[in-house]
Amino acid sequence: MFGNLGDMTKMLESLQENAQKVQEELENKTFSVKSGGGMIEVTANGKGEIIDLSIDDSLMEDKASLQILLIGAINDVNKMVEQNKQSIAMGALGGLNPFGEK
Repeated sequence: MFGNLGDMTKMLESLQENAQKVQEELENKTFSVKSGGGMIEVTANGKGEIIDLSIDDSLMEDKASLQILLIGAINDVNKMVEQNKQSIAMGALGGLNPFGEK
């Protein structure tokens, strides 16, 4: 199934190296989303942490609109981050076949 133990060890080492590369790529990327015609902008890093937030002054007196636009922007930027994580992970696993078949 896995061939010999040496092959399995090499595969695991390769997975660890790829995981480290993925983590580094995620840390260096940023994603920005605008909501409400640019009245709100949310920026997150590749790990999904919000690193910047910009709110147009005109929204400061309209709490309900501010909340709706902010929730939408945060959800959108989180979706972007997740899609990117999946894309990078699939690319990192690209050439690996844990079942030893060709």
